[in-house]
Amino acid sequence: MTLEEARARVEELRRQIEYHDYRYYVLDDPEIEDAEYDQLMRALIELESAFPELVTPDSPTQRVGGQPRADLPAVRHRAPMLSLANAFTEADLRDFDRRVRAALPGEPVEYVVELKFDGVAVSLTYQDGRFVQGATRGDGETGEDVTPNLRTLRSLPLRLRVASPGTLEVRGEVYMTKKAFARLNEQREEAGLPLFANPRNGAAGSLRQLDPRKTAERCLDLWVYGIGYAEGLRFGRHSEALAWLREAGFRVNEHIRTLATVDDVLEYIDWWRDRRFTLPYVIDGLVIKVDRLDQQERLGATLKSPRWAVAFKYPPEQAETTVEDIIIRVGRTGVLTPTAVFRPVQLAGTTVSRAALHNEDLIRAKDIRIGDRVVIHKAGDIIPEVLRSRPELRTGAEREFTMPDNCPECGTRASRVAGEAGVYCPNVACPARLRESILHFVSRGAMDINGLGPAVIQQLLDRGLVADPADLYTLTREDLVGLERVGPKLADKLLAAIQKSKENSLARLIVALGIRHVGERAAQLLAERFGSLAELMAADRDELMAVPDIGPKIADSVINFFAREENRRVVEKLVAAGVNTVEKRSAVTPNGPLAGKSFVLTGKLEEFTRHEAGEIIKKLGGRVVSSVSRHTDYVVVGRDPGSKYDKAVKLGVRILTEPEFKRLIANQTP
Repeated sequence: MTLEEARARVEELRRQIEYHDYRYYVLDDPEIEDAEYDQLMRALIELESAFPELVTPDSPTQRVGGQPRADLPAVRHRAPMLSLANAFTEADLRDFDRRVRAALPGEPVEYVVELKFDGVAVSLTYQDGRFVQGATRGDGETGEDVTPNLRTLRSLPLRLRVASPGTLEVRGEVYMTKKAFARLNEQREEAGLPLFANPRNGAAGSLRQLDPRKTAERCLDLWVYGIGYAEGLRFGRHSEALAWLREAGFRVNEHIRTLATVDDVLEYIDWWRDRRFTLPYVIDGLVIKVDRLDQQERLGATLKSPRWAVAFKYPPEQAETTVEDIIIRVGRTGVLTPTAVFRPVQLAGTTVSRAALHNEDLIRAKDIRIGDRVVIHKAGDIIPEVLRSRPELRTGAEREFTMPDNCPECGTRASRVAGEAGVYCPNVACPARLRESILHFVSRGAMDINGLGPAVIQQLLDRGLVADPADLYTLTREDLVGLERVGPKLADKLLAAIQKSKENSLARLIVALGIRHVGERAAQLLAERFGSLAELMAADRDELMAVPDIGPKIADSVINFFAREENRRVVEKLVAAGVNTVEKRSAVTPNGPLAGKSFVLTGKLEEFTRHEAGEIIKKLGGRVVSSVSRHTDYVVVGRDPGSKYDKAVKLGVRILTEPEFKRLIANQTP
């Protein structure tokens, strides 16, 4: 290759990498898989190594990462958050080991080997042992301030358990579990929203929300893996720093090993090759670091990455198979989801034979046909996904797929909602919709009726024992014992679980009804505001939208749901069965000293539990609400308050310390 040919290729690679950096880091919407991105970067690195005169300061190889978004405040890191060089083969790793030992001649070298989490890198700043600020990595020098969002992570200590005077910057990874990722994408699909590509993409989008409450709903978690900057702390080894972080109250992964040779490291990498799929979170490799900190300092770093660490990345788990059919699955909201049925293949530790194709637009975009050879993978190591077809292998026997005009389950003419990609069955009595709605009704996040799984529910439907979720409360012991694999003991357990569910909160019942766009948080807000299902059903659009965080989409969905006669009949049957339909509240003194006042409780109180404080407020005529707004009268602040305190300060809401609160409830002026 001539210099001019290399120059043209380098410019093209840079253009592609910069575009995909923007899609990934700025928009949180990647278009290509990690493996494809890595290939582009390796090609650029190899060309710049062969033609060093082409290296420029603005090359993607010379910087750490993407630029921070403009809609979040910028934070400058005290120590740069460098990215890691990658190793893909045994030869790459042995070459890293050779370079380390050559730079430290005659010295013993030990490596700390850690799992490489697939999440979002963050820096956590503590001042005198208290969490004061958190930021994303950004470009390595400057990140985005996501402090209120990080406060919602339960695993992040707001105060350290050991003395730590001065300033401390801790480095970690925010991630989303496979289960949380699957649940989030299910919710987004039902709501007609774009799906996240993988748990890392979901974690990035969730952490960078402008509203911390939305972050709190996403079930993010945190692993801590190092110290970036510390005043008054000295360690000889990285492994010692990790031990101190554990002692300080941080969540440090249990699978970290200290190993003496590169052969030991390679053996540990091989041990995790298949076992990584059994983890509840995603890893895409392992990180190898020189343990002694004095050796790290002497090894130093390039502009982009440290010379004392490397990330070994496993090859992507993909497989090829043949699409034998595309069938339609009907969900509880009526959405018709095309699903590819293919020849079973082993992928990421399990046998896979189906993958959702989501909608007709996606099938057209990926040009997937019945009979095609396709490349599949598991998004987030959990959800099977068709990556692309292999049109070059077509024989002419393949068939294009078209969405049916009618619902395949009930024959009702399907419709497409304006502005959405999904096609829906409008028939609320559709057998498939009914089955899915009952499964949702009994699920853990709803009425939590343990033991009523798909097999039992299908039998109840087939035998005509239930026609809607309310019919579950009319089942008898004889009905259940007559089912396949249901004996007297199991029947009694199911009846007990059904009976117990009658006592659930109003919020759980609202979730169980399956109103589109109404999740757990919205259900809780509606239950607190209206107090009963009857009041909620009677609410108009303006009353619904007056509730904090309830927008026009949710308000319209609630009104449309209760406008349907069949849904109102289900509610009537639930009431008749004795299911709780009111928000359980303690006795309130209408003329008490706190009558008409609303309170938010945040942080840990010393002399009360928050429940006890709430009961006192209610008995004195006050009202406890979950979120801070301009209409909140008081925010009671205990130790380690969260984002509710920050919002109260911003809105100018009156804040009470615990002593002030005690004086107030004694009807004294604070």
